[in-house]
Amino acid sequence: MKIATLCYVIDKKNNSTLMIYRNKKQNDYHEGKWNGLGGKFEPGESPEECAVREIEEESGLKVKSVKMKGFITFPLFDGNDDWFVFLFTTNDFEGELIDSPEGRLEWIPNDRLTEIGLWGGDKIFIPWLFEEKFFSAKFNYVVGSFIDYSVVFY
Repeated sequence: MKIATLCYVIDKKNNSTLMIYRNKKQNDYHEGKWNGLGGKFEPGESPEECAVREIEEESGLKVKSVKMKGFITFPLFDGNDDWFVFLFTTNDFEGELIDSPEGRLEWIPNDRLTEIGLWGGDKIFIPWLFEEKFFSAKFNYVVGSFIDYSVVFY
């Protein structure tokens, strides 16, 4: 099982969210998709530490705090491993964007987030990030195609 974070940096002033178009890494399973920032845990990290580190590595932004919004299990997401992902949002950041090693960074208006080229399941859970509830979900994919999901809200 792979354990990772997925983080959405929200600019409340401009009502937009920082997304990354994955187009720079070789053999990137996410190539050609828009995604939040994030990645796999390093040894000894908490979910929050992983989220803060990944945001800085991928965007150059320094995050002061993150808010956990939910968990998603992706059984055999890449055809090899189950992925267990902690989802976070933050609007508590500073700094300037860098030329990301992962892809092209862009601030996307919040009302357009589900209109860009996302994974199928992302279009379902991204609106949940803006609600005041916590969720635990399972999203099923087969060979990169979204099949179905289940969710419990708390």
